[in-house]
Amino acid sequence: MANASGLFSPAIPCLRKRNPPYIGVYRYGFCSSEGISKRVLCSTTLEGSGVSPSESRVPRLVNKGCKLVGCGSAVPNLRLSNDDLAKFVDTSDEWISVRTGIRNRRVLTGKDSLTALAVEAGKNALQMAELDPDDVDLVLLCTSTPEDLFGSAPQIQKALGCKRNPLAYDITAACSGFLLGLVSAACHIRGGGFSNVLVIGADAISRYVDWSDRGTCILFGDAAGAVVVQACASEEDGLFGFDLHSDGDGQRHLNASIIENEADQAFGSNGSVVGFPPNRYSYSCIQMNGKEVFRFAVRYVPQSIESALDKAGLTGSSIDWLLLHQANQRIIDAVATRLEIPPERVISNLANYGNTSAASIPLALDEAVRGGKVQSGHTIAAAGFGAGLTWGSAIVRWG
Repeated sequence: MANASGLFSPAIPCLRKRNPPYIGVYRYGFCSSEGISKRVLCSTTLEGSGVSPSESRVPRLVNKGCKLVGCGSAVPNLRLSNDDLAKFVDTSDEWISVRTGIRNRRVLTGKDSLTALAVEAGKNALQMAELDPDDVDLVLLCTSTPEDLFGSAPQIQKALGCKRNPLAYDITAACSGFLLGLVSAACHIRGGGFSNVLVIGADAISRYVDWSDRGTCILFGDAAGAVVVQACASEEDGLFGFDLHSDGDGQRHLNASIIENEADQAFGSNGSVVGFPPNRYSYSCIQMNGKEVFRFAVRYVPQSIESALDKAGLTGSSIDWLLLHQANQRIIDAVATRLEIPPERVISNLANYGNTSAASIPLALDEAVRGGKVQSGHTIAAAGFGAGLTWGSAIVRWG
């Protein structure tokens, strides 16, 4: 089991301590120096300390904070209700809504593009943040369903109109993807000198669903959501603590593994090399043990949130909003109950969109912000969980 809690300073208050001057690598991965004005090189030595230009040319600022300054979202036009699904699988609106809390979901059609959804969400987030595309230093696309094997983030960067060619790359962690993207953005800002990072969660899980399997097809929808994470002074820092984990042993409970296609008889090996050329592979439909995933979520998600709160020096009473990955209303309710958070402080839009994987948290956040629920200065406990298995949480302040 991998645990990120000790790898990259999730205990955010440690960054704010006044430490004596130090030349070298700070224990949590940051470069440490005496005061915010000093510049630190990638080689982890102070500027002017004898480092050769070949070792590093890029200066870094320490003791920087980060904050959320904009959000946006986008969903496909096609809406599938539970009654629509009941026309081709053995189910009903009551059966689905009672067990999951879902009543509708949005699905990409043949001419729709996940990349276009992600771009729209990103533009909306930049507009709220009052930034131009050229203000963006980095684009992180959190998705498990890219439209290119090698990643879709660069195409999003291009479509946004970022003329300075900022770095853009994909993060694959299924329903935990957005949380990992959020923490990655903070790492890039605090340790890499970035100023404005666009984090997009976007997935088209409908493309990998067996629409004859009522156990899975009722759950998923497609969407995109985005946030802008911006550098700020350390005293304005809006990421208070985080906690990230993975457990590969749980992969058997939730996966979409590659499968070998039938051999192409038109191009044989002629007996020269056994097993060559290799057969083509494709991804299977989603396979899920719902009971095991439920047990995993209600056990580990509250623990993760409590750990993040502890690292932040906060308690559950400090939380204004609980924002979980929108997988199942029963999971959301169970986690809220264990954390003793009342229903009126829980954000949920699951009924309208279903499980949108990496898009679910930023999609729900965007609706809550634009709807006036989440106000500037509110503290949010956010948590993602899903395939991998992966799970994690972050305590953040909006605005």
